[in-house]
Amino acid sequence: MTYAGAAPRRVVVVGGGIGGGRTCAALRSAGFDGEIVLIGDELHEPYDRPPLAKAFLHGDIDLGLGLDLAELGVDFARGERATGLDLARRRVTTDRSAHDYDFLVIATGARPVTLPGDGPQVTLRTREDAERLRESLVPGARLVVIGAGWIGAEVSTAALTRGCRVTCVELGATPLEGPLGPEVGRRFLPWWQEVDLRTSTGVREVSADGVVLADGELIPADIVVTGVGVRAETDWLARAGLAVEAGGVAVDADRRTSDPHVFAVGDVAARWSDLLGRRVHSGHWDEAVNGAPAAAGAIMGTPKSADDVPYFWSDQFGRKLQYVGQHRPGDRMFLRGHDDPERWGAAWIDAEGRLSAHLSVGFPRSMVQARAAIAERRIVDLSRVGSLTESF
Repeated sequence: MTYAGAAPRRVVVVGGGIGGGRTCAALRSAGFDGEIVLIGDELHEPYDRPPLAKAFLHGDIDLGLGLDLAELGVDFARGERATGLDLARRRVTTDRSAHDYDFLVIATGARPVTLPGDGPQVTLRTREDAERLRESLVPGARLVVIGAGWIGAEVSTAALTRGCRVTCVELGATPLEGPLGPEVGRRFLPWWQEVDLRTSTGVREVSADGVVLADGELIPADIVVTGVGVRAETDWLARAGLAVEAGGVAVDADRRTSDPHVFAVGDVAARWSDLLGRRVHSGHWDEAVNGAPAAAGAIMGTPKSADDVPYFWSDQFGRKLQYVGQHRPGDRMFLRGHDDPERWGAAWIDAEGRLSAHLSVGFPRSMVQARAAIAERRIVDLSRVGSLTESF
């Protein structure tokens, strides 16, 4: 799409995370010389969130994105939370003011889900969340982690290295059963030997004394970390009239929403993928990074549509996991490299015989091969898929 009439003079970006920050930089790189307003509900300039549950819990690291908002000529409305959107007037309202726009980019991310109860729960969304948790992870501290998913595993890893006593409560039968299934999840069980892992266990509430399980048992805790998922806050956008699908704001490959003057990138967006034939709402770092230049290019009338294969990584108990693609219920799963507990993988094959997703543990080369196979929509030779050293 090229813009009609006068070139845009004012772009408002809502969201002070990596998606918002990268969008500001991408606009300048694309040649936009008008006004950019960045609205962020935190006081910090944009920073990288994935390390909050990884290296940041082990020690102080630089979370910066290498951006200088002043140098980019960005007007940063820090500490403002967007509350409303008027598509007809092209105006965003916040809890402090209102901002008119020619084009709007929404990069508000997602917020962690919390559980019932009046006890304190730590979730990991902001730098302050991670700083408070890190200060609490002292030798002998009793930590209860709710959820043995990606965040739960990373927090448990950090807590063990800092000398905490860790209990993890998981509703499923294995770690990561929800995203990866029980057969893959069973391969992770030996990693959790130093954790009191309670699987197939529900939580009634978080109390002032700890975590109350579904059967009434109380697990005493000094710290409770809740890692049971996130949700994009799309209600205010749906009320404004934007289409919402698959848990996010529906966007095309240019990250354009149902309104031609509004774009969305990162966790808040559910983008259409011709490659996968469906909407992608992965909620991971690369969606924000790849979405920013796509949106900026479209705003400038020089589209650079991005239909990248989804990818993310996780550091758990001294191992690195890499996942590429996106599998669906009904895809067949094949374990790869059965004999080596430190170097193995899992491949998901769709009904047409194509690789839909791949998990790599301790073998990054297989991830590179899998990404290429998914991008090229290759038909997989099932007689070779069980060997980790065979290419697709």
